Amino acid sequence: MDHDTVDNVRDRVLQPLEEAGLQRFHLRTWLTAGMGFFTDAYDLFIIGVVTTLLVPIWHLTTLDLMLLNSSALFAAVLGALVFGRLMDRLGRKTVYGIEATLLTVGAILSALSTNFWMLFVLRFIVGLGVGGDYPMSGVIMSEYSNRRRRGFLVNSVFALQGIGLLVGPLVAVLLLGAGVSDALAWRIMLGLGAVPAGIVIYLRRRIAETPHFTLGVRGDVTGTAQVVQQLTGSSPAEAGQVGKLQDSVGILFSNGHFLLTLIGTAFSWMFLDMAFYGNSVSSGLVMKALQPHGTLISHTLTSLWIFLVAAAPGYWVSALTVDRLGRRFIQVLGFIVMAIAYAILWLDPNIAKVPLDFLLVYAVSYFFIEFGPNSTTFVFPAEVFPVTVRGIGFGISASAGKLGAAVAAFLFPVLLIRLKLPDTMGLLAGISALGAVLTLVALREPKGKTLRESSREHLLEDIQVNP
Repeated sequence: MDHDTVDNVRDRVLQPLEEAGLQRFHLRTWLTAGMGFFTDAYDLFIIGVVTTLLVPIWHLTTLDLMLLNSSALFAAVLGALVFGRLMDRLGRKTVYGIEATLLTVGAILSALSTNFWMLFVLRFIVGLGVGGDYPMSGVIMSEYSNRRRRGFLVNSVFALQGIGLLVGPLVAVLLLGAGVSDALAWRIMLGLGAVPAGIVIYLRRRIAETPHFTLGVRGDVTGTAQVVQQLTGSSPAEAGQVGKLQDSVGILFSNGHFLLTLIGTAFSWMFLDMAFYGNSVSSGLVMKALQPHGTLISHTLTSLWIFLVAAAPGYWVSALTVDRLGRRFIQVLGFIVMAIAYAILWLDPNIAKVPLDFLLVYAVSYFFIEFGPNSTTFVFPAEVFPVTVRGIGFGISASAGKLGAAVAAFLFPVLLIRLKLPDTMGLLAGISALGAVLTLVALREPKGKTLRESSREHLLEDIQVNP
């Protein structure tokens, strides 16, 4: 069978899925995937409050804070790579749910920690689950989506992170405001992370294998057609046979298009997370630098209001507009506004003396982080890599992002001490500007295209036909 015929068979079998309107299976997949991101956000950002409480209890040093704040993020680097490759080799269904189990077990045991090193190790386990959740949930939602609303669906999965951002500080405020002792409050905060993760384990183990995987990786035309019909109610034209596509990770590095795309998705995510997680995980330290005499509750409430007013709406504005404005436009705009906001905080040294003005600019930066690259760096890698290496392509991108996040969370406490608040913001401005330039140079716009078109899967078919 020649290349064009094989290409047409794949497109015909998947066409009903690509052209389907929003249906119940989209909602079910979104909820199953999205609850993991609620948990990820809660687990990653609650640690900033927890470590603040633990400083006097365990007599933590600055190095201890750096290690605890970043341990889960460093583990996420490994988790994204491992789960990304496993899902390409073993299948989405086979692996899905294992990462949620790691989150659940890690959260419960973290709450029972008796010393610094025990908590450090258990936070590492949590991080493995967080890292694995990124490629698993992003790719599965992408492969179940239709072409017109794929950006909305994948973005909406990630948008549940915004609720996790709100719930974390809210739980902290409620516990501390209710008079719960610090020694008990931090344990409750960590243990609650097991609840949403535990809920979705069952759902994730029951999810069906994606049609894109069964067709592209296994070459199962008949089985794929049956699943597509069950999902959409439309019977695809399945005449013909196809072979398996090349699944070598090396294609990401040997093919110029895929290599440039990988550089674009990985390093734009890294630049974003260096700015985002440095601020978010250490938001309590930022608030303390801004208001040295404020209480932990007042600092946490301030962070909560910023998340509520600026961050959370940004996720959903992005989800609702990404299929019209495009991923590339939104990502570049977000990086540019971030750079401007951080530059203002850097170039006007007196703004930190006026907390209201500082917080206003700080909140604007948060909105455009969530509206822009924090959402689109998750959407891009779910769309731009072929099915046989989509998991590892996403995994490498997420791993690079989490490496940037871990480095930022590790260094941020020291930067605030050494560079002070304004110069730290100046560093973030430069990083954000680099993200905008990289997006323009390395990434193509995938909106409105089928998943096979946006990932340029035909390049693998060319290799397969003409090895």
